[in-house]
Amino acid sequence: MIKKQNRKYLYKFLFVFTVIFSTNQVHASSLIDLLKALVGHPVFKQSHLYTSNDDIIITAQDGINLHANIFVPTSGLDYYPTIIFINSWGLDEYEYLTEAAKFAEQGYIVLSYSTRGFGNSGGKIATAGEQDINDVSAVIDYLLANYPVDESNIGLAGVSYGSGISLLSAAHEPRINAVAAMSTWGSLTESLYGHQSPRLIWGALLTGLGYLTGDPSDEIAKNYIGLLKQERIAEITQWANQRSPLNYIDKLNQNAVPIYLSNNFGDNLFQPNSVLKLYKALTGPKLLDLNQGTHAVGEVLGMGKAQHHVWKNVHAWFDHWLKGEQNGITNKKPVEMEIKFGEYEQFDNWPSADISQTTLYLHEKELDGDGDMKTTPYSPWWPKTDTIYSGLDTLASTGIPLISYMTEDYLDLPIISSMPLISTVNAIRWESDWLEEKMYLRGISKIHLNVTPSKSDALLVAYLYDVNWAGIGTLITHAPYTILNATPNETIEIDIDLVATAYDVPQGHYLALVIDTADILYSSPTTDLYKIKVNYENKINNTLTLSNK
Repeated sequence: MIKKQNRKYLYKFLFVFTVIFSTNQVHASSLIDLLKALVGHPVFKQSHLYTSNDDIIITAQDGINLHANIFVPTSGLDYYPTIIFINSWGLDEYEYLTEAAKFAEQGYIVLSYSTRGFGNSGGKIATAGEQDINDVSAVIDYLLANYPVDESNIGLAGVSYGSGISLLSAAHEPRINAVAAMSTWGSLTESLYGHQSPRLIWGALLTGLGYLTGDPSDEIAKNYIGLLKQERIAEITQWANQRSPLNYIDKLNQNAVPIYLSNNFGDNLFQPNSVLKLYKALTGPKLLDLNQGTHAVGEVLGMGKAQHHVWKNVHAWFDHWLKGEQNGITNKKPVEMEIKFGEYEQFDNWPSADISQTTLYLHEKELDGDGDMKTTPYSPWWPKTDTIYSGLDTLASTGIPLISYMTEDYLDLPIISSMPLISTVNAIRWESDWLEEKMYLRGISKIHLNVTPSKSDALLVAYLYDVNWAGIGTLITHAPYTILNATPNETIEIDIDLVATAYDVPQGHYLALVIDTADILYSSPTTDLYKIKVNYENKINNTLTLSNK
């Protein structure tokens, strides 16, 4: 549970959080139970269908104690399928009480434990390291020794931190038979340092939450500060690679564990690109949901809702793979994407044969302050440049961290910006023609640029907007890119993968691509002022390649 001395700092936040969301899509009683658990008053739902025990202590391989709770069905079977829930970062064994009770009612043994360093468990936070993987094995040993567990039907599940430990454990522990990984990651390296760009806000949030709610190892703050300073990068990326499921794809495929993956398009902690890579690389049974919203919010607040998209799939996934129920979960199309402000759309696979690439060529800025994006290459008679100057942020933005993507998902409030008001000094903007028909953006769009930085280090942030007749742009997606150790005033080529999206651009709107040098989500590699020249020459193209249906 949250450290007693720190609980008071959470009360006001939790109250506001409840007021905002309990009146919308969230099942209010489940949310209240969750909030009670967060502040040290867990609620165990009573039922004649199971018994529960909140006094479970499991001894890990290195001798530390892991605190847990368990639900055991009372139907009298010899053995039961079993689910192990692993807590999110900053939470503990009580996070999943609502879902644990539901699964127990349906005939599962359900054990939830606090990972080392969190809740009442001993040890230091290991950040999904080897100790955490060994702890999963110790939990399975304990269950098999003390409860009527069906050894051939054990599943792991978790949101965020717990999802990563679940995937990593599935690569190393042969007794795991199914996984449900929600708000998960494929590459921790890419999540923390994609495009060489440290995640400023999310890194600070995780590091601070670790100290507020747990007992972190020294490496957590040390590595975060190292990323911000662009120091010890090889050491830190090696540390993160060891915690990346993609690094163990051969073992995952060898074990062929059925894996359900869920991630969110607005998740700026574990952005969906590496999850798409993980899904593509997996060869065993798999299912992927990409939802709207930000990190973990939908999954945590959706607990207890029978028709919640993700949790409904989690139940069906375990019912099929751990109980053998023929419920259709393996017959449905395996990839579902929730369209921003729309419904879910299904695909037979990913990458999908339904997706094509449309390349727009970036043209030099004109007198009206922006450049064009055309379907034909730009071949000027002589070399030309556009220049972006650092020093000030612009109105191009990812919004308020965490909050903007929550309100976008729950209240349909888009992240917007006025295109004419974006600085033409500190940013450059390219605009497409008016769309003659709706455009269906799906997946990862890409940018290719030929640039000349004035300094060795620089940050660029790209934003893709859907713009209406009034010049108001709705943010579709974005991505940072950090230039490091470049030779000043020499031209380099850079490639930027935008964060995956599912977005319909209406007929009569147009696309705008904006690039500036700052965003609150990302740390700049330098405090020096710099300028970036975008170069246009014959047969040297700057492009935006759209992934669209």
